[in-house]
Amino acid sequence: MSDNQEPPLVFTADELDLLGRTADALSAYMGKPVLAEVMDAEETGFEWVIFAVPLDEQDDPSDFVVVQIGGPEARIIGNKGGMTIAADDVFDCEYLWAIQLSDLEGVRYIKVDQEGDEVAWADTLQDIVPFVMADELAADSDDDDAADEDEDEDDDSYEGGDPAGPRTLH
Repeated sequence: MSDNQEPPLVFTADELDLLGRTADALSAYMGKPVLAEVMDAEETGFEWVIFAVPLDEQDDPSDFVVVQIGGPEARIIGNKGGMTIAADDVFDCEYLWAIQLSDLEGVRYIKVDQEGDEVAWADTLQDIVPFVMADELAADSDDDDAADEDEDEDDDSYEGGDPAGPRTLH
């Protein structure tokens, strides 16, 4: 934070919604709950969100990078992977990754991996989350189907076999 005492960097409501939907998509993709907790900007001058999977009883914590998610002041976003979480619940979790806000020019988001390394930088949140999140549904029209067929015909990466069957991309 600079000497000018600028206000802390905080996520917008739209960003929080997208981050929550990302946790939900990760839960569906992984087949287990993924929790996303937003950390306050008070100490660091910027908010950040951590994504983590609660450990099962049979999991050996020494096999994972472990963080604690939850507690009385926790801001857990998304649908919590189907879990019911009380206000004082704290979970030992496998740390997946985090996204922190940045005031660097052209970089609003920085992704941090399990080693604590900054591994990705972006100015739009959609460029740094692992899934493409679109608010608009694809329009159903014959024009779209024809465009898709034209694209398939021009696709040089297709390797033989039934056009409707499996594809190998290069």
